[in-house]
This record gives sequence, structure tokens and C-alpha cells, in this order.
Amino acid sequence: MSERELRVSQREIHRMHVVGLTIEGRETVDRGAKLLGISPRQMKRLRRKMKERGVKGLLHGNRGKAPWNKTVSAKIEQVLAVARGRYQGLNDTHLTEKLKEKEKLALSRATVRTILRKAGIAALRKRGIKRHYKRRERKAQQGALLLWDGSPHRWLGQEKDGCNLTAVIDGATGTFLQGVFTLEEDAQSYLICLKQILLEKGIPLALYMDRHGIFRRNDDHGSLQGATGR
Repeated sequence: MSERELRVSQREIHRMHVVGLTIEGRETVDRGAKLLGISPRQMKRLRRKMKERGVKGLLHGNRGKAPWNKTVSAKIEQVLAVARGRYQGLNDTHLTEKLKEKEKLALSRATVRTILRKAGIAALRKRGIKRHYKRRERKAQQGALLLWDGSPHRWLGQEKDGCNLTAVIDGATGTFLQGVFTLEEDAQSYLICLKQILLEKGIPLALYMDRHGIFRRNDDHGSLQGATGR
């Protein structure tokens, strides 16, 4: 950019004039700093730039460059264009690789994912092999196996806060045996159900439950001897 191609504002002209006066010795550094509303240290920095590069040294370093937000918007549009075009159907990771390899856009996977989700492009689901589970056969004798689990839901109506239902079902007949509502799934709710089952039905042969943390000790103080009661 030549001197005659420079486009400067009135403020920049004023700055050039004041800095020039300090260089010529017609104004002190402190006086010039006050006129520009800057610190003496900033004034010394401007004087050094003007001495080294002339008036160009006082212009913003990004002059002549495309605005940052304009550059970002262009990249976003490019990502969306190829995601909806020739790279349609690729997952986030594969698309990120193609952008870097073919489009020369070195973006992180997280950035690409954010751009796609904000534009309403959903993530692709994994096409794994569908697993088939064998249906668990019912027990032959009632009371042999009890199934229990907790289920959070708005059981008392949509206008009420949600709560947890801990329920016990017979594994042979599917009959609902016992249940209790609590604020959350906890050990106390299961113990309440177990107590009622023991009082009303007797001791079951087995209990079937999930791997919830409330059924395990979370410290190192337990022992096999303590667990067996010996």
C-alpha cells in the first residue's frame, strides 16, 4: 500500500500530528500523552513506531485485512455448504478430516460439531450390529424371584413435581406386589418394600435388580466376613 493509498481518519491525523510534534521537540512526551489521552509509556511506543515506519507505524495492524467476523462467517458457510452437498451423510469426525484434506480448512471436530448442530444438522447415529437379547423366561413358582426397580416420573400429575416409584413385581406372574413413592431412588425406599414383602409374603428365593450404586459399598471398610455375618 503506497502513501497516497492510505485512508486515515481525523483521529489518526491528530495522533500523527501530536506524535510528530514530540519527535520534533516542539512538545514533551508527557504533554503529548495528555493531548492524546494515553500514558507516557504508550506515547513512547508510538514515537518509536513512527520513527521506524513513518505514519504507517501509527495505523492499526489489521488495516487492509478482512474483518475477523467476516472470515469466520465465510468458513461457517463453507462448512455448511459441503456438509449439505458432496459430503452429506458423513459423521462429524469424517467431515472434519475431509475439510482438512480437501477443503484446506483446519478446524477441530468440536468446532465442526458446533457449526452443524447450530445449523440444525443432526448427528448421525452409529450403524452398529443390532443385538438380539434372549427374553428371560418366567420363574415356575410364584415368589421364587422378585423384580424391583425405581422409576422417576411425574406420577402425581404434570402440574406436580416428579418423584420416584420403587416397585416390586413377582417374576413368575408379573403381579405388582409392593411399591412406595419417594423423592428419589434410594436405599430406604427399597428397604421399605423389602420389609413389607417379608411381613406379608415371606422370604423370596432371589431378588433381581440393576447395578445401582445404592446396592454396593463405596468404601474400603467392608469385608467378606462382615458381609456374611460371621
